[in-house]
Amino acid sequence: MAGATPPDQTGQLQFDTDTGASRSKWIAGLLAIVLVGWMGSGAIIPSVGAGDGAVAETPDRAVSVAVIDSVAQDVPLVLTAEGQSIPDRAVTLRAKADGEIASVAASRGDLLQAGQEIARIDAGIAEAQLVQAQTQLAQAQRDYDNALALQDRGAATEDRVSQARAARAAAEAGVTSAQDQLDNTIVTAPFAGRLNDLTVDIGESVENGMIIAEVLDNDPLTVVVQVPQQALSRLQTGQEAQVSFITGEEKAGTIAFIGANADQQTRTFRVEVVVDNPDSVMPAGLSARVAIPTGQARGHFLSPAVLSLGTNGELGIKTVDADNRVVFSTVQIVRAQTDGIWIAGLPEQARIITVGQGFVNQGDPVEPRAPSQDQTALVQP
Repeated sequence: MAGATPPDQTGQLQFDTDTGASRSKWIAGLLAIVLVGWMGSGAIIPSVGAGDGAVAETPDRAVSVAVIDSVAQDVPLVLTAEGQSIPDRAVTLRAKADGEIASVAASRGDLLQAGQEIARIDAGIAEAQLVQAQTQLAQAQRDYDNALALQDRGAATEDRVSQARAARAAAEAGVTSAQDQLDNTIVTAPFAGRLNDLTVDIGESVENGMIIAEVLDNDPLTVVVQVPQQALSRLQTGQEAQVSFITGEEKAGTIAFIGANADQQTRTFRVEVVVDNPDSVMPAGLSARVAIPTGQARGHFLSPAVLSLGTNGELGIKTVDADNRVVFSTVQIVRAQTDGIWIAGLPEQARIITVGQGFVNQGDPVEPRAPSQDQTALVQP
């Protein structure tokens, strides 16, 4: 038919005329209304339990922590210090005469009695000088006796008697000097001890002042330690101590000396502890640890892993109160052992957090639970 519009052959859809186009519009409008209503529901429907103008709060969530009950115990306070053993007495022996070593009567390492001979210097010259001095003394004595006899008969003056008396005194001094020189040819131990060193042998020439030997007295043995100044008031002479040597031996000791002047570098005080050492079995120079009991305190035993740091860096322990809330208490270490530490500053009875203390702070609510067997050992002495 002329003037008629031919049908569309492209296949394009016409939404305003296609069947179902009006239904899509209604669905889209309904979804928009629902979305706007849901977003505005907070302003229309108030939150349950919130009053006018109030903001709903989220309650704190309790953290689960391992807690163990601890009871304070009496703990002995012990001051420990590292030191070194030294001889009670030590002396270096020097030759007091010139000559050759005629004999050696001891060996290095021997135990000596006081006055025991160690070595002897050839005494030929000293013996001759002694004989000469004795002869001179005999002559001086005769001259003195003659002067007295002549004075009694009126044939001698008082001056002659005085001169004879002075000559006799000089001769006596000569004998004493010669005898000393002879005695000095024998080197003896000044006290009982161990011959630690001997530097001469038979036939060796020595001079006056030359080192010959060294004698040590190790009974008792003295252990020297340095004690901090804050602990000095707890020590006194005669106080008992326990000494553990690096060789494994342990011996009881007694404080024999407390220094009155602090070391200028370390500000510590010298303390000497004496230990019985029969026959000088223990040598000097050994490293040793000295433990000195200084009293008692009340404390809790725990592992250092349980310790925490406060907001200001103070050392403390986190415990749980009756309301299951965290309490931080500042503590002091009163004694350290290889298996743990004793601390003071907690109540007599405390519920100590052993696991989880790093995740809670002062006042936080917690859910206490019993620790495992391994965790129980953290607070068991």
